[in-house]
Amino acid sequence: MAEAGTRRAALAGLLANRRVAAAMTTGFASGLPFNLPQGTLQSWLSTTSVDLKTIGVFTLVAVPYSVKWLWAPLLDRYAMPFLGRRRGWIVTFQLLLALVIGVLALQHPPGNLSWLFVLSMTIVVLSASQDIVVDAYRTDLLRAEERGIGSTAVQLGWRAATYVSGALALVLSGLIGWRATYLAMAVLMMLTALATVLAPEPERRVVPPRGLKEAVVLPLRELFGRPGVRTLLVLVVLYKLGDAFALSLWSAFLIKGAGFTPLEVGEVAKVLAIVATIAGTLVGGMLFGRLGLYRSLVVFGLLQSVTNLLYAWLAAAGHDFPRMIVAVGFDYFAGGLGAAAFGAFLMALCDLRYSAFQFALLSSFGALGRSWLGPLAGGLVEGGQLNLHLGSLALGTLTLPALGWQNFFLVTTLTGLPAVLLLVIVRDRVRALDADPAARTG
Repeated sequence: MAEAGTRRAALAGLLANRRVAAAMTTGFASGLPFNLPQGTLQSWLSTTSVDLKTIGVFTLVAVPYSVKWLWAPLLDRYAMPFLGRRRGWIVTFQLLLALVIGVLALQHPPGNLSWLFVLSMTIVVLSASQDIVVDAYRTDLLRAEERGIGSTAVQLGWRAATYVSGALALVLSGLIGWRATYLAMAVLMMLTALATVLAPEPERRVVPPRGLKEAVVLPLRELFGRPGVRTLLVLVVLYKLGDAFALSLWSAFLIKGAGFTPLEVGEVAKVLAIVATIAGTLVGGMLFGRLGLYRSLVVFGLLQSVTNLLYAWLAAAGHDFPRMIVAVGFDYFAGGLGAAAFGAFLMALCDLRYSAFQFALLSSFGALGRSWLGPLAGGLVEGGQLNLHLGSLALGTLTLPALGWQNFFLVTTLTGLPAVLLLVIVRDRVRALDADPAARTG
């Protein structure tokens, strides 16, 4: 009993400290602009006479999120003359985001759609830039024992913000109109800057790169020069692969494969997925401090792979609400566990001198395999020829067997296991990452 009470007290202390609180508020600030130039704006445009093809073009504004590592070295090299190396940039981007969101609120679609596209793209560039520095700030800020609960706090803040700027914004638009809704989001974005001003500075002081060459070359040399780092980078690519593979056709499976209606998916499955993910990230953060980085990655990685089997179980039954609730609930709960551990893993891999560039680069590695899974997933379920291309460049054709939904989810389960096996092979290197990263700051 005394030991359990001690653990609860330690957890309460972690949740209450300023560093973890700052992780949550910066997570909220990162998530708030995410929907505004994308899903929420699509909803706004859909209420006007703007045609579907034009709305489709607006999806291109999300491209900067995929290439944000290109300008991350600039944010490692240079600092604003106030609020330290990271917070000065964060506040600057937050105030600029509030300004541009406010300008976007004053537009009148379908008038001047080109200007609306420019404003939307500007929001994404500023949002991606904020993400770069926010990820670096949290990596610099959190102590080794706080990474798990800090990663959870980030997830909670981010998801709460995307709900505010997504679902809640749609509700508000029906009550106060689109212009007032976007102005409210601009005001809320401005308030995140106040939270950043009040947030603490990292305890560790590091010497930043002295020039752009150092900001680009040295982070790459430091990262790729570590013993066994290539194996760890493969682990970054593989860790969420099986989970992402199963979820790449999630809505399509529930509707086409299991026979649920879109309304049932929206009212039950998606709400359950959000609740289960939040619960998973909370529990993952709590368990992380007890298990440590290595055991958390192994246990949570196994769970997020094995729970894919529940979709095969659902596919066998079809339209079965109890099975759907079990499958979606446990799968997204396990995914939340894995997300908490994976976020801590990326932070542990960063050298604090170059955390902006390295975190942005590592998160791009983490998304590398997942970006190719959608077309492959559809091909495996239905079978036949799959044409591979990159833009206008044809890469070849694959002939795939028709697995059906049950066998597809068996394959996604197997896809998640190599990461767990690789973890066992490199366990000593992963355990070493539990040490304080200050040892790698030179």
